[in-house]
Amino acid sequence: MELKVITPATAVTMRLIKSEDLNHHGTLFAGRTAEWFVESGFIAATSLLKPQNVVCLKIHGMYFTKPAKSGDVLKFSSKVVYAGKSSLTAYVHVEKNGSDILLVDGFITFIHVDEQTKPAPHFLSVSPANEEDMKLFEVAKDLRKS
Repeated sequence: MELKVITPATAVTMRLIKSEDLNHHGTLFAGRTAEWFVESGFIAATSLLKPQNVVCLKIHGMYFTKPAKSGDVLKFSSKVVYAGKSSLTAYVHVEKNGSDILLVDGFITFIHVDEQTKPAPHFLSVSPANEEDMKLFEVAKDLRKS
């Protein structure tokens, strides 16, 4: 099969924080954020591969910079920034209330699998489109060592 070169493209999902999404401090529960974070990265990965062939391997980090409260609307922007032989690493950036206020960001790696859930080559390669994508590519590449 021939290698397909892709450039990072952003997938966007939005979430409204409701009372059931809060922790005991009245702010967004990290576990709910992790659920949405993985979902957002999964959407980016499955824009390139069939959903039934993608599984989550590792969240490399979710770095919280600000709290969020009930009624806030979160924008999850995710894009695949690195491709290994069978892996795809997505960068996820979360902003709140339609602003450029960063709430959370980090990386997540998915594995392309066959029908027996064994890693399988996906024949994709990422070609960074700009300086920001090149930085994310390099960080994601270095994450493979951890």
